[in-house]
Amino acid sequence: MINRRAIGGEEVKTEELLNKFDELFQGRDGRLFFSPGRINLIGEHTDYNGGHVFPCAITFGTYGVARKREDREVRLYSLNFPEQGIITFSLDELHYEESDGWGNYPKGMIHYINQGGWTLPSGLDIMIYGNIPNGAGLSSSASLEMLIGVIVSEMFQLHIDRLELVSLGKKVENEFIGVQSGIMDQFAVGMGKKDCGILLDCSTLTYKYMPLNLENHQIIIMNTNKRRELADSKYNERRGECESALSRLQKSLSIGSLGDLTEREFEQHRHLINDEVLEKRAKHAVYENQRILRAFQALEQDGLASFGAYMNESHRSLRDDYEVTGIELDTLVEAAWKRDGTVGARMTGAGFGGCAIAIVAEDKTEEFIRVVGEEYAGKIGYKATFYVANIGEGTKEITQEVLR
Repeated sequence: MINRRAIGGEEVKTEELLNKFDELFQGRDGRLFFSPGRINLIGEHTDYNGGHVFPCAITFGTYGVARKREDREVRLYSLNFPEQGIITFSLDELHYEESDGWGNYPKGMIHYINQGGWTLPSGLDIMIYGNIPNGAGLSSSASLEMLIGVIVSEMFQLHIDRLELVSLGKKVENEFIGVQSGIMDQFAVGMGKKDCGILLDCSTLTYKYMPLNLENHQIIIMNTNKRRELADSKYNERRGECESALSRLQKSLSIGSLGDLTEREFEQHRHLINDEVLEKRAKHAVYENQRILRAFQALEQDGLASFGAYMNESHRSLRDDYEVTGIELDTLVEAAWKRDGTVGARMTGAGFGGCAIAIVAEDKTEEFIRVVGEEYAGKIGYKATFYVANIGEGTKEITQEVLR
């Protein structure tokens, strides 16, 4: 039996969250919020290259129970990191502190909300619980950022536009935490729509929802269980390589990003880069962006079969040109490709560990998980985790949904 609501078979009982908040902060008057994780169906490492992405929100993510205080303190507690206890900071001292660990994400979000001209009249007590594995590449940090942004906006009736919160979340990653990521994660988490993918142009933030008819198929997330830390990985290095390639192209081409190029234009001018590694990085960014547009059109016209082929191409490009997959992700994806009933499979997220996804016929799912899992464990030496991804809504308050 596959648990469809939580990772690792861990069902979230919202009543227990409210009880735990009562234990920690003495009161059951907290309001309950939920912020999803995300998967990217296709389009990796294109967001910061001015290209398109095609993500969706998923139905597991980060829960928050919050209550206003009468002073200037913010107190945070995570059920996922109980050993860190209650993290406390003042609204008047919103600086990055390494010792605050995960608490820097909420602190950064509140900092930039303040900078944006919105005023928090008092502090908050917030208890957090997430059921997406930290470091799995499903945007646990963006989920937390958007959760805090919506909590603050709703609790104090600040009416902050959702796209503004998305931009502030990206700012937290880039400037407060120091990860040079694009805007896809916060956008998918904040703007998610049930049973829909989002085609997003990251250079203009124009977007289009696409209803996903899976035609008796399921999206299976395959967690390598190899953690990756973006700030300590080669993520920033890849971004720097793309910027170097772009700079060399811009000496002769009037372009603002690699996403401005078609494959033909890239091939005509790739010699300007004059570096084999930089050419490979730029090639992925250009070809992946065009692949997204073709995949989206194929999904509209032909359904899943054509879309799956583009997923497979995407993974090969990430493996061979962008070099961000590694043996764990490649083992999972290549095992998935061999299974009957698999439409397509690819890594999702930044890479260097984390997760892959596969679209699999519903009646083949149990066998798929068993066989792919056995092959992975046999080669890698430890188990992968599998779960079904249902596509859900963006960050929102769920207090009334729970009380009904």
